[in-house]
Amino acid sequence: MPQVSVLDTTGKKVGTMDLKDEIFGVVPNMSAVHLVVVNYLANQRQGTQSTKTRSEVSGGGKKPWRQKGTGRARQGSTRSPQWTHGGIAHGPKPRSYGFSINRKVRKLAMLSALSDKVANDEFTVVDKLEMKEIKTAEMTKILAALGEAKKTLIVLPEKDDIIYKSARNIEGVKVTLVNTLNVYDLVNCNKVIIAKAAAEKLEEVYA
Repeated sequence: MPQVSVLDTTGKKVGTMDLKDEIFGVVPNMSAVHLVVVNYLANQRQGTQSTKTRSEVSGGGKKPWRQKGTGRARQGSTRSPQWTHGGIAHGPKPRSYGFSINRKVRKLAMLSALSDKVANDEFTVVDKLEMKEIKTAEMTKILAALGEAKKTLIVLPEKDDIIYKSARNIEGVKVTLVNTLNVYDLVNCNKVIIAKAAAEKLEEVYA
């Protein structure tokens, strides 16, 4: 059973927490993680790109010249794809890039990402992550005390505007809630700072 230290906002150890093996101690399945990350990025795509076909471009109603006798290639419209200002052949149209993934694969990917963070000592549990007022400088001090990282993911048990607004201007720091945590954010960060209450909620959900 993995055991991690519980710190306060000054970086001082105030206790330990035993993490469940079935959530934070599984053997990471990188194939599942890769599939879920690709799925997440695909679902983020807008898919609003669009080009006009020859039937949608204005003009081109009249045949440019007669069919035979001119010595030139036959043409039926000045809006055919080979003409300047003509329609686009086989161009992109609005579409959805999203695809679905088996629920068991999603769960496996999440457990793999969490276990990998714990195994690589990139998972920090904080007793209570609270601030009295919105101050970016204070949040910077807290993050420095908990360990510097190029990209840090802060996971909260519930919405806290003071924490969010204090951290949003710090480069490489993202704040998320435990119920919106996703595999991409875990993979994309170098360090996870999670409130103890949020870690307990994770164990409840995935147990």
